[in-house]
Amino acid sequence: MMGFVRRISAALIGETGADRVVPASGAAAQLTVLVSACIAFLAVFALSLALAAGTLAQSWSTALASTATVRVSAPIDQMQQQLASVSRVLETTPGIASFRTVEDAEKLKLLEPWLGEDLPAAALALPGMIAVTEEGAGPDLEGLLLRLKAEAPAAVWDDHERWRLPLVTSADQLRWVTLLALALIAATFVAIVTLATQSALAANLGVIGTLRLVGATDTYIARAFVRRFTLRAVLGATIGTALCMILLVFLPRAAADSFLPSLRYNGFAWLLPLTIPVIAGVTAFVATRRAAMHNLKTLS
Repeated sequence: MMGFVRRISAALIGETGADRVVPASGAAAQLTVLVSACIAFLAVFALSLALAAGTLAQSWSTALASTATVRVSAPIDQMQQQLASVSRVLETTPGIASFRTVEDAEKLKLLEPWLGEDLPAAALALPGMIAVTEEGAGPDLEGLLLRLKAEAPAAVWDDHERWRLPLVTSADQLRWVTLLALALIAATFVAIVTLATQSALAANLGVIGTLRLVGATDTYIARAFVRRFTLRAVLGATIGTALCMILLVFLPRAAADSFLPSLRYNGFAWLLPLTIPVIAGVTAFVATRRAAMHNLKTLS
């Protein structure tokens, strides 16, 4: 590890004579800055999306894992009796932290996005609903279902499992897709830096030949390319990271009751994007050095 750090330091310090091998305003060097900025911008955004997907999966899993609903579909003249029977069962069931009857106004509020406002509650055959909050490992579901069937035949226990798991699974899959996108972004960056290095080497064959004639080693020559492209990769990555972080700062925060989380970083997560210029520099150093040494050996 220390040897690797020393090689990076030597490459970044550079040597004045060798540094002239790469034109200061060469198209390949300028392309490296531009590409590094674009790659870093995409990487910061993909990282924020991955963190948001992880937060989404965790919040959905936590919010729904300990909740359930008892739905009672009974004639109006039997509804209160059935709800009272369900309440008695829940009161004496271990693993139930609390429960409450959902009022008609709240049920109508849930239906507004589909049926509009000012719904006539009396004209709708709304089922009775009891919202349940579990504690610990939850109730003995098999025993609870048997008791509900005996005391309140019209009651149906819904633990939200049918639609909770698909939501959590989708959020987890989104997180893995964004992590895959980060890997593809890194691979693209390596490929472009390698091609830029090869282009710069090809454009300076005459200078490289002259340096060899006067005794310059391949390590001496390669160091100029490593320094030039590593510094430009860090510069571009810093610009791209800063631009994306500024954009994320001005994104609106998600409301407390929002279905989706905000893409903004939170707390110490803001430190994560700062590692991207460092990673870009190390990646550019490794890719440029390997490409330069390989091509110099090929030109021997």
